[in-house]
Amino acid sequence: MNNKTKAVKIGDKWVGEGHPCFIVAEIGLNHNSDLDVAKKLIDSAAEAGVDAVKFQKRTPEKCVPRDQWDIERDTPWGRMTYINYRHKMEFDKDAYAEIDSYCKSKGIIWFASCWDENSVDFIDQFNPPCYKVPSASLTDKELLAHMRAKSKPIILSTGMSTMEQVNKAVEVLGPDNLIILHCVSTYPAKSEELNLNAIQTLKQQFPRIPIGYSGHEVALSPSIMAAVLGAHVIERHITLDRTMWGTDQAASVEPKGVQLLVRDIRTWEAARGDGVKCVWDSEIPIMKKLRRKTDF
Repeated sequence: MNNKTKAVKIGDKWVGEGHPCFIVAEIGLNHNSDLDVAKKLIDSAAEAGVDAVKFQKRTPEKCVPRDQWDIERDTPWGRMTYINYRHKMEFDKDAYAEIDSYCKSKGIIWFASCWDENSVDFIDQFNPPCYKVPSASLTDKELLAHMRAKSKPIILSTGMSTMEQVNKAVEVLGPDNLIILHCVSTYPAKSEELNLNAIQTLKQQFPRIPIGYSGHEVALSPSIMAAVLGAHVIERHITLDRTMWGTDQAASVEPKGVQLLVRDIRTWEAARGDGVKCVWDSEIPIMKKLRRKTDF
């Protein structure tokens, strides 16, 4: 049986064993429905050298429970019902067309988490290189099947899910053109609940599927550790300022942090080597200078 990880191609990038870690900057809803903020986030991601940015798309009437529609809340646009707020947070077709054009001008991949079938069809008009299944939708069999019918690579987040549920989701999606991300769906996530060793558990359970990590912690180091543990994908929420309004901002990484994250993951990739103990040419002059005896 061939257990070699099967690489998945997203845009012009290959994801899997033997390829650089695919780094995703999750913009999500941190744009707060402001296209200028979205563009600044794309700019910071591109400048940091990430591979892709990701948005989120929902149809509010399908994703918000009916008993929450009329609950009022304070928002940056004043007090409004929750359903109206959810509509306010969604970019329309013109905005996504501009995002599509802007990302192409920056040479960066973009795609979206789609929370319902209508959102999948909406994003599909922009010919995304892949789709993302949010953790909240892992158990939605109809959505998974609808997404798979688009014949695009799929990234599956596994927060809030048991291994049994993950197995069933993989049965629906099939193992081909699939990437699985370990994830803990608290914002921000506590270090003692990150369970980074689950990356290895997923690798053992699905040896032919690329495995990654979607982090919601405050610190950068766990995401770098995830790359050291063999994650083929690292995804982190990004923000211009953690104090901005929004539920995901506090668990997001600011522009300087994104730069450090990319730098340290790429440093690890350069430094890990092939594990073969050797003497480098650069060591020879030092060896001649410092080694007094060579008996073996």
